[in-house]
Amino acid sequence: MHQYLRHHGIGGIGIIRMSGEKSFEILSKIFEPKNKTDKIKGYTIKYGHIKEDNEIIDEVLVSYFVAPKSYTAENMCEINSHGGVVVVRKILELCLKNGAELAKPGEFTQRAFLNGRIDLLQAESVIDIIDAKSEKEAKAGVKQLEGLLSKEIKEIKQEIMDVMVNLEVTIDYPEYDVEEVTKEELSTMLEKVEKKLKILEKSFDDGKLIKEGIKTAIIGKPNAGKSSLLNAILKENRAIVTEYEGTTRDTIEEFITIDGIPLKLIDTAGIRNAKDEVEKIGIEKTRQIAQSADLIIAIFDANRELTAEDKEILEIIKDKKAIVILNKSDLKQITTPENKEFKNFKDQIIKISALNGEGIDQVKEKITNLFKIKEIELDNEIVVTNLRHKNLITKAKESVQEAKNTLEANMPIDIVSINIKDILENLNTITGEEVSEEIINEIFAKFCLGK
Repeated sequence: MHQYLRHHGIGGIGIIRMSGEKSFEILSKIFEPKNKTDKIKGYTIKYGHIKEDNEIIDEVLVSYFVAPKSYTAENMCEINSHGGVVVVRKILELCLKNGAELAKPGEFTQRAFLNGRIDLLQAESVIDIIDAKSEKEAKAGVKQLEGLLSKEIKEIKQEIMDVMVNLEVTIDYPEYDVEEVTKEELSTMLEKVEKKLKILEKSFDDGKLIKEGIKTAIIGKPNAGKSSLLNAILKENRAIVTEYEGTTRDTIEEFITIDGIPLKLIDTAGIRNAKDEVEKIGIEKTRQIAQSADLIIAIFDANRELTAEDKEILEIIKDKKAIVILNKSDLKQITTPENKEFKNFKDQIIKISALNGEGIDQVKEKITNLFKIKEIELDNEIVVTNLRHKNLITKAKESVQEAKNTLEANMPIDIVSINIKDILENLNTITGEEVSEEIINEIFAKFCLGK
């Protein structure tokens, strides 16, 4: 099969990518290089023209990659044309006309996995890099693509196999004079493996933060300054700000990054006794968002007395990770941090003026400290960012515990062996050595066309 990338947008360059045994043969039917005598060499580029019936379609550069030294480990070429929609589509049609087929989403990376150039874990990191919303997320994806987590998984498996080899011989061929694996050896190995798996599992706390970011709900009464705060953090007028209450009736969502971590800011409808059904729906949605948020920024108008609605907001955030904002510090302060209602929130209060941008840096610094963002280190540590990997690591850890329990209960050695094989099976599923076709297809369906 011969695969192509189709690009529908307009840009300076359009790329049609082809992979497969007959890629060069198909290319030769439509591409006339300037120097026709040169042989095809990997990692080279040729200049020439795409032609149909001796008519020039476009002036192009073609990159050559000879198997197995290519992205897919197959013969590959990439036609770099001018980026207009018409010309790219025409070249694509010529490729198809001469025997190629359109690639499915993710098929290039899937071929790289199936041909053994990368494992499944590394393949998944490609989509993480493409979808990255922050520098840290992109960096984590690159580390996975380099094989850091794969190497750690491989080392854990090797520790298990070093013991399992003799264990299996003892079970299957008891008549042979093979040194028996002792209970102490098994116990030591399981302790080491469990310790490493726990470190990987715990790293997902940081990994989830890197990949999904911090879902942050901005809540408060109408005109407390929620939309002004959103605009001040974003440094642009994204939300409508008026003197009238109830302007924001639905949520507004925006992303920014703080120290390399994506922050999903949600400006919500103001909490008050709704005057109409539409506003009532918006307020109920606000409460739901606040419940599911990783962080709540509760904003209060310091120029006014606290009301029943303000106290309701304090009730909403009492068991949540929250920051209390006293807004309008540029005006007369009627509500202050000393108010008795704030007695349980002393370390969480920040005074700001959303209108003038005062105190916004303190808000960002508070978020950094709350989530210990500066402690997340990617240079020398392995961080698990993928939920599928985390779940399988957890299952492997549970199998370790089952093996330990079986061992301590003095069960037959072949029963312990079953638990240990479960550990290996879960680790192999991470890297793709033992994974169903259904899971593989599901993973690569998330990819974009041409990757």
